[in-house]
Amino acid sequence: MKVTSISRKLLTRVLSFYFILTFIVTCVQIGAEYFNTKSHIISELLTLEKTFSGSLTRAVWELNTQQALDIADGLVAIPMIKGITVSDENDQIIAQLGEIGDIESYVYQSTNGTQLSALNIDSTGEGLFGHTFPLIFEFSGRTTRVGTVTLLSSNQVIFNRIEVGIYFLIGNAMVKTAALIFLFSLAFNQLLTGPLNKLTEQINQFDLDDPEASKLHSIGYERNELNVLKNSYNNLIDELVIYKERFALAQQETIAANDKLDEHNLMLEQEVAKKTSSLSTTMLKMEKQQRELLIQQTQLKDENQRRSKTEATLKETNHDLKSSIIELKKAQNRLIESEKMASLGMLSAEVSHEINTPIGVSITSTTYLSDLLEQLKSNINNQKLSKRSLDEFTSNASHSIDLLVNNLNRASELITSYKQVAVDQTSDKIRKINIHQYLNEIIQSLHPKLKKTNHQITINCADDVEIYCHAGAISQIITNLIINSIVHGFEGINQGQITIDVAEKDGNLQLHYSDNGIGVTSEGMTQLFHPFYTTKSDKGGTGLGTHIVQNLVTDTLNGTINIASEVGEGLSYDIEFPDMLEATF
Repeated sequence: MKVTSISRKLLTRVLSFYFILTFIVTCVQIGAEYFNTKSHIISELLTLEKTFSGSLTRAVWELNTQQALDIADGLVAIPMIKGITVSDENDQIIAQLGEIGDIESYVYQSTNGTQLSALNIDSTGEGLFGHTFPLIFEFSGRTTRVGTVTLLSSNQVIFNRIEVGIYFLIGNAMVKTAALIFLFSLAFNQLLTGPLNKLTEQINQFDLDDPEASKLHSIGYERNELNVLKNSYNNLIDELVIYKERFALAQQETIAANDKLDEHNLMLEQEVAKKTSSLSTTMLKMEKQQRELLIQQTQLKDENQRRSKTEATLKETNHDLKSSIIELKKAQNRLIESEKMASLGMLSAEVSHEINTPIGVSITSTTYLSDLLEQLKSNINNQKLSKRSLDEFTSNASHSIDLLVNNLNRASELITSYKQVAVDQTSDKIRKINIHQYLNEIIQSLHPKLKKTNHQITINCADDVEIYCHAGAISQIITNLIINSIVHGFEGINQGQITIDVAEKDGNLQLHYSDNGIGVTSEGMTQLFHPFYTTKSDKGGTGLGTHIVQNLVTDTLNGTINIASEVGEGLSYDIEFPDMLEATF
């Protein structure tokens, strides 16, 4: 007859219920991790809106399609971004990169009448979701919608982020389940299976000739059903002993002659039974120890397998992290190049606007001079030419020519300065430059931006300081530092002072740049050269200016840069780099 183990049946039911409960809880945790990660990604999309809306707005407003494509390409390079669509005010697509699904988008009106973007969810089941926001350009106190941007992400990004967490949850559930199985098995073995086996062994050793010696011994310190069973069995043995004693007294009269022989045989049998019982107990202990050793060996194998799986998972995660860091560095480099070109494009727009004024004056002067000539021809043809009219023509023509020459020279100087600075900023060519003259050309190219302020720039440099270097790097460094002083340092200051001191020492050029602006806090000093650190993110700042300056000084010019600042006392940069010609020798 097959014997069904009570402890095994009870253990199976308890562990089955626990496994189902653990599976449900783990699924709920995975679902919560999914929605929490998706919420974080949406928050990151909103952060990207704040970071790049200014640059994209200006690119679309100025019809700079290439800049919009560069910014869109940089955003798509971010692993979180799976697709981007940039459209103009007429919903004509300017740039569309990456994965583009069937996105439902809409806008709603705020209380003040401004259009706000709403979160878009992919309706085709492709796993895409994202965020749409308008590009608003402010001009003369009025706001104009110039386009729309849609950033897309996907469920695959969410799964990639929570993959390690899912493995951890599953591994945690498996470990807890294994530990519970082990503890329950051990408890059932000690509290039920073991005592039952001991009772069974003692009952199997029952000696009908010596019932008193076959009584069940104590198998635990707790008073439970097994103790009740033991006491009932021992009471039965006591009654059997009493019955046997009575039976023995009845036989004493008939077998009196054999009592001594029977006593000796009984003593001998009892001694043999004791020896046999002792030997059996020793064998049982050895078997128990062997079972415990086998259990420990199995546990050690399971632990080794678990650690091997954990090590493989960590290696795979480390490889994924390295790949993500490489992609982020590539995206950062592309963003830096895009920021450089955006700065040059902004400078080009301002110089073009500045040139329009002298050209307009020149056209007016030319038109006026043409009218004077027509009037002179008319007087000659009608024989009305007089000395007075001739003097007036000569005076007015001379004044117009002077005005024309001055304005054309001004436009020529602006074009020459901008041309040299623009060529240097887009080229890595090493050439010999006169530092004093080149700094003046850079400042001249920034004249459209400086003329709107009352700030002054002072250059302290000898006229004969010449050096071989990347001229474009010098131009980008000085341009970024001056623009940072105007935008950040002189905020709330009407008349700022910028000083550039240049000296040559031991084949190295030492450049000290300082302003008397509002300065930088100690916390800001530690993050000044970090990429994307800016206090003007709400006004289109990208936080790449000082980071680009540091890269140009250390990587392009092979130099060093140090900063010093006190709040309210301005900011200064100490830059030192070698002559490229001497460095090659």
